[in-house]
Amino acid sequence: MIKYLDLKRINEPYVHAADKVLQSGWYLRGDATQRFEQHYAEYTGTKHCVGCANGLDALTLILRAYKELGVMKDGDEVIVPANTYIASMLAITENRLTPVLVEPDINTLQIDDTLIEQAITSRTRAIMIVHLYGRCAYTDRIGDICALYGLKLIEDNAQAHGCRATAPDGSPSGKTGSLGDAAAHSFYPTKNLGAFGDAGAMTTNDDELAALIRALGNYGSDRHYVFDHIGRNSRIDELQAAILDAKLRDLDVQNQRRKELAAIYINKLKNPAITIPQSDRDSVWHIFPVLCERRDELQQYLLEHSVQTEIHYPIPPHKQKCYSKWNSLSFPITERIHAQELSLPCNPSMTNEEANQVADLLNAF
Repeated sequence: MIKYLDLKRINEPYVHAADKVLQSGWYLRGDATQRFEQHYAEYTGTKHCVGCANGLDALTLILRAYKELGVMKDGDEVIVPANTYIASMLAITENRLTPVLVEPDINTLQIDDTLIEQAITSRTRAIMIVHLYGRCAYTDRIGDICALYGLKLIEDNAQAHGCRATAPDGSPSGKTGSLGDAAAHSFYPTKNLGAFGDAGAMTTNDDELAALIRALGNYGSDRHYVFDHIGRNSRIDELQAAILDAKLRDLDVQNQRRKELAAIYINKLKNPAITIPQSDRDSVWHIFPVLCERRDELQQYLLEHSVQTEIHYPIPPHKQKCYSKWNSLSFPITERIHAQELSLPCNPSMTNEEANQVADLLNAF
């Protein structure tokens, strides 16, 4: 069986980091957290990293902090891709803000920057880009739009740790997580930089925003037993911080390995029934997506040949029951992606032989 993801195999080298924390007797807000926050801020190229309980909390706290700072208020609008994981929407609606959904580009699967301006109204306060599947969603056009209209640029970087933007001359530019005003990161175990449980962080160059988010995630307190804000408990623990710090040292090597495996698929796949969405943007291939009109049949075929796959995601956010008021909206490109997308195994636990085997099966379908 070619597993979609073999977490046990990927995580085995990092168990020692957990042992050190267990033996230390200190489990929250200690040296391991401080080290990871410093190293991850340096890695992304930002001034501040604030650890949170998970990626959704990181997104939610960014928006909450902007409301506390008077940048946003109830009912204000945040432009967000229609093609995303539901966490992007949950963070917006939890803060009593209004998501404005914009279709993706079918070639990149990221928000279509040619459609953003027409979605801006007098109540728009931010654009949330989502580096979905591990591919950079940022474009210079998006940056220009934010500057022109005075909008905050928020990155949902749950799936693209270590990915880079592309400069106008085609050279690598800044890392995702440093491209906007603030970014949220998820370290869910399946991510390229994955913890042994739930964990997340936000990064920013904004001193005031970072301090406020740190307080909001610590019950609203930046001094012991003094609460200036109505906060919540959302802190990364020492165990996860230590594991992430150890894994961070290998992240670029593992991302390069994902790119090598992706290149095998890209170069070998010749089946006209299966499309690989491509662009000139960098990708760290958290997910390797293909599109196929016979997606469910293809998934069953691969499983019968001992290849595990996943679907990211079977139902788009605007068709979910929890957002029933959006169910009548039509986003045909998003709906096509969710009906046709299949995620192939593509992670550092795989061998070239396995990737070639999967490619051969795809061509034979």
